[in-house]
Amino acid sequence: MSDTSPGPGGSVRPLVQPAPPAISAADAARIAEDGWGIAGSARALGSHQDRNFLLTRPDGPDLLLKIANPSVTRAETEAQSSAAALIADRCGVRAPRALPLADGDGGSTLAVAVHGVTMHARLLDFLHGETLTGHLSIPVVRRMGRLAAQIAGALESLDAPGAERTHQWDLRHAPTALAATLPHVADAGDRRRLADTSAAAWAAVEAVADDLPVQWIHGDLTDDNVVASDPVSRMPDGVIDLGDLNRTWAIGELAITVSSLLHHPGGGLVPAMQAVSAYAAERPITDAEARALWPLVVVRAATLVASAHHVLATDPGNAYAAENLSHEQLIFAHAVSLPLPVATALVQRAAGHEAPPAALPAARPLIDIDEMTTVDLSPTSPALDGALDDAFLRGGRWFAASIEDDVFDATTGAVAAARFGEARLTRSQPHQVEEPANVALGVELRLREETGLRAPWAGRIARTPDGLVLHGEDVDLRADGCVPAPEDTVAAGDVLGTATGRVWVQATRPGVEAPPFVPASLADAWRSVVADPGPLLPGLAPLPARADAETLRARRDAALADVQEHYYDDPPVIVRGWREHLIDAEGRVYLDTLNNVTSVGHAHPRVVEAASRQWRLLNTNSRFHYPGIVEFAERLAGLLPDPLDTVFLVNSGSEAVDLALRLGQVWSGRTDVLAVREAYHGWTYLTDAVSTSIADNPAALETRPAWVHTVPAPHPQRGAHAEDPSAYAREAVAEVERLATVGTPVGAVVAEAIFGNAGGVLLPDGYLDAVYRAVRAHGGLAIADEVQVGYGRLGEWFWGFQQQGVVPDVVAVAKAMGNGQPLGAVITTREIAARYRDGGYFFSSAGGSPVSCAVGLAVLDVIRDEHLDRNAREVGDRLRRRLLDLGSRHPILATVHGAGFYLGPEFVRDRATWEPATAETAAICRRLRDLGVIAQPTGDHQNILKIKPPMCFDDASADALVSALDRVLTEGW
Repeated sequence: MSDTSPGPGGSVRPLVQPAPPAISAADAARIAEDGWGIAGSARALGSHQDRNFLLTRPDGPDLLLKIANPSVTRAETEAQSSAAALIADRCGVRAPRALPLADGDGGSTLAVAVHGVTMHARLLDFLHGETLTGHLSIPVVRRMGRLAAQIAGALESLDAPGAERTHQWDLRHAPTALAATLPHVADAGDRRRLADTSAAAWAAVEAVADDLPVQWIHGDLTDDNVVASDPVSRMPDGVIDLGDLNRTWAIGELAITVSSLLHHPGGGLVPAMQAVSAYAAERPITDAEARALWPLVVVRAATLVASAHHVLATDPGNAYAAENLSHEQLIFAHAVSLPLPVATALVQRAAGHEAPPAALPAARPLIDIDEMTTVDLSPTSPALDGALDDAFLRGGRWFAASIEDDVFDATTGAVAAARFGEARLTRSQPHQVEEPANVALGVELRLREETGLRAPWAGRIARTPDGLVLHGEDVDLRADGCVPAPEDTVAAGDVLGTATGRVWVQATRPGVEAPPFVPASLADAWRSVVADPGPLLPGLAPLPARADAETLRARRDAALADVQEHYYDDPPVIVRGWREHLIDAEGRVYLDTLNNVTSVGHAHPRVVEAASRQWRLLNTNSRFHYPGIVEFAERLAGLLPDPLDTVFLVNSGSEAVDLALRLGQVWSGRTDVLAVREAYHGWTYLTDAVSTSIADNPAALETRPAWVHTVPAPHPQRGAHAEDPSAYAREAVAEVERLATVGTPVGAVVAEAIFGNAGGVLLPDGYLDAVYRAVRAHGGLAIADEVQVGYGRLGEWFWGFQQQGVVPDVVAVAKAMGNGQPLGAVITTREIAARYRDGGYFFSSAGGSPVSCAVGLAVLDVIRDEHLDRNAREVGDRLRRRLLDLGSRHPILATVHGAGFYLGPEFVRDRATWEPATAETAAICRRLRDLGVIAQPTGDHQNILKIKPPMCFDDASADALVSALDRVLTEGW
């Protein structure tokens, strides 16, 4: 192939652009003044093929002097100016409009001679903002796809026939460009791989090339050629560098855009499909374009790598090309990480097209059997449930290396099989930051006796190191673990071979090499080339329908009230929990950092057994007389200091705080209550009235009843008394005195002993003591809301109020008591409890039921026997120190509130002003979820992570959390 092609008018011009001559900053400034009459200082910017300069001037906005490669004509640069104007006018984004020349001829291009070479210069608006670096969020990826479609629409009307050209970045001429640049790739192996993969991809393009629409495109709409003015959202709002503008395949624009997304941390084929679907929503993708897109991505990637080697060989000082080479190599690695048919199936689905699954031909059974045992290795398999032994402390039954053999060995039939398409929990592990490869692309058989396998169809036997492959007309059948028959060809029903023990059966389209297991996000695409061999095995139970997250969410939204919200906009379907881990329907294991409801760990076997045993015996309402309610009340009272000795049992934290407030009313004879701002106490009438968090209710402060009086949240870094936190107590006491003076003394003060809803903020020393004394002096009660922070979670203190060195009059507790079972309690003095009858009647049907009490006792036993409060202190303190260390390296992480397993890393944009990083915190949580960590924001500014995991959270999980957060703060979110 030649590296030259006809230019306009039939002239011959180089396909691969030569390196432009060097231009000094002083010469660049002189060109700007000569051509446009604009004076300023110039600074060189990077470029592969052009010479670009930032022109800074004292009396106007910055400009960009762009001096095109010598191979670029005036017609081309004028077309670029017209295209920029169309993009700016029609796409709602900024674009580099060209300034007209000073001579007033209406043009924007100045011909300049540089070292005897004619080049064409333009002066453009300089678009301030940041190009896309680091991790790209899904909204940004989708914006890139949508922008590519919008620009395609804007440029459909561009009329610039004189600017049409042939150049190396036009994907229609990729083979010629590669022929010219590949010789500069020094490593023979790399060169051969680039050549082979690009040739195979080009063959796929050629098959549909005649059906691909052609129009003008930007030609280089990449992460480097968009800018974002908002550093928080990083949403592209500016498009730059139209130097590769050309009339070519329209879908080439999307291929170029998608390829640029692949090298970013967390990037790859699956995230890139978000750009494809966003593009298709704006501009429908034809069937031919969908088939061509990924082959063009591969060709583009190969061209990028080869071109970088060419530039470095011909322009050794080009630092821009040298820096980009590693990115381009990563783009290529991602582009070829899947076989083309599989990647194309991903594209087809993202573009709204069908990708037909591979299917078996008419066939006879592989094995002649009467019955088969179906083995379930899915996330909900009963065979993977925990047992009442020390496995809980080690991790879980499904963690064991031998678990699959154990489950198969427990079957009793002659043949057992695990199904195609099943997401195996047994192939997943905790603390995996990447999606596990756990979906089976075959059927696994276990044969207790030597068994003959018969050919389902006629074909040719190929022997392999692991067994055999039967090559049929339209399908290959692999049987690993089988001893092949001596024949080379077989008819349907002939013996293929014999096997005992494990046999792996996989059916693929001819020539496809498929892995045994793939990530769930790729499983549907792989089904386009891998067929389910299950129909060849009579008696194998079909795979149950998957719990599709989107469908389930739609059903949930239709059936439940809108206010009954869920975490995340696109929540995973959680089907199992174990210790501090949650498992979704696809077998991915997440680290649960926020579940203070399951205090002793998900599915703790002792709690499960206690509940199950009691259900088998008795469950009724608490007015019946049974041992459990007595023992549980005694255990609870024994955890509190004197004189707190009397217990009410209810079902939730809202009920507990509501009852505590009622006690305050009947004790004092007054309804007025003092509450602390930024707090949440529940959703009943009384508890909602004293809940002041604007994160939970934006109108919380404006809609409080007149009998609720609030004092500022005693935040040590934010608020009126950040310089002197002790002043918060004096201010609260002054408010208590003021209310008494005006005739509305408070009957109670309610406060979290540790400011849980605000992120685990420790109250200033002496705060509760001062406020309690002031309220009690006027006949009121001191209520400690321990629903979130109490019950051993703080490590050093079993109750939050102990950190303040006080004893409240009433304690409300819930959440941790039942490990997920609805259970709450109020503990107070006998005298205060007796006064409740003055206010009326108390009865809670299920509060303190036999099952609830059995669960409550089991939870207390586990906390005691497994020393979970000590674990909270030791692991929690270490976790806090490591998080603080992250803050020393990442300024956004300003401090870490709390203690034990109630921690609150706080994110701010400025440590001087303490401006909350609200949007960043939400994005950090989304990125953590991508890395397998469940975390959520809290606080009125939603800028604090609420780290309140199950108290069995161990050092490995703490390390995994810190590592994931460090990665997010380093790579971006």
